[in-house]
Amino acid sequence: MITTTDFAKHLSRFLSEYLPHERNVSPNTIASYRDTFLQYIDYMKEVKSISVDKLQLKDMTLSNVSGFLKWVLEVRKCSPATRNYRLAAIHSFCWYLQYVVIDKMDEWQRILSIKAMKTDGSSLNYLTVEGIKLILEQPDTTTWRGRRDLALLSLMYDTGARVTEMADLTVDSVRIRSEPYTIRIVGKGRKARIVPLVKEQVEILNRYMDENHLHDSNKTAYPLFYNNRCEKLTREGITYILLKHADMARALKPDLIPKRISCHSLRHSRAMHLLQAGVNLVYIRDILGHVSIQTTDIYARADSKAKREALEKAYTDLIPNNASEKTWEGNKNLKDWLKGLSQ
Repeated sequence: MITTTDFAKHLSRFLSEYLPHERNVSPNTIASYRDTFLQYIDYMKEVKSISVDKLQLKDMTLSNVSGFLKWVLEVRKCSPATRNYRLAAIHSFCWYLQYVVIDKMDEWQRILSIKAMKTDGSSLNYLTVEGIKLILEQPDTTTWRGRRDLALLSLMYDTGARVTEMADLTVDSVRIRSEPYTIRIVGKGRKARIVPLVKEQVEILNRYMDENHLHDSNKTAYPLFYNNRCEKLTREGITYILLKHADMARALKPDLIPKRISCHSLRHSRAMHLLQAGVNLVYIRDILGHVSIQTTDIYARADSKAKREALEKAYTDLIPNNASEKTWEGNKNLKDWLKGLSQ
């Protein structure tokens, strides 16, 4: 940072030294934290009239941080989930400050006491197998860009990779010279996982790599997927590719493609399809790179709900139309017993 305030000094050390070297945090997480503090600086200037060259650590108080989080929700119109991401970044900074600016420990503790907001437990946004197939049919494989898009989207679905993981793939991540075919994906916390690839996926990937001479030994460090300027695709670029083909698929069969779709939808779809095919949750956890099986368990819960709803619907359809009252309606003793439960 250009400024020489204590806030600028410690924030610079936090982002450039503490996070990458002591915590081994990924560049994507550091970029997310950086965005949080850029917004915090904007808030302090716009609302508190304190410019960045005058912003001090003494200005980082419970009141100002709480006001910033409220501003994120009400002025910037962000979701509670985004507000929680901003809070997580500030919490991490305060954990760091506890050890380097001890005389303000009480204030850091007060900020650390701010709780995350509850977010809506919305249902998983995933596509059916038919929906995924329809999207993968959209790239024009008579063009280079279409063949690249097919290789990209099919690999993202097949591996259940996050969009940032796809953007960071390099040629040496792929092991498809001989069986077993695998790909090495580096996920959150720079943790690597090995994901197996099926033969159909390998055939698409091999054709793409052969066409672009990516099997050459001098290209191992090249990005696996890149644009027409030979620059690696960004998260935004990959999202654009997915949305473009999803829009094309939706125009053909609107009932198969949700109105809102993201790269994470492919990840959710892969997990659900593996679960529905009978794959053990432990294997799904390893493929997705989840730390805990509890995270992966959301797919089992979502699938159980879908099965229950289908069973309930089927059961309702079997009830004769002339059944004017449920059999238990006539059981006064049962009703009296149920009412007595609340007493």
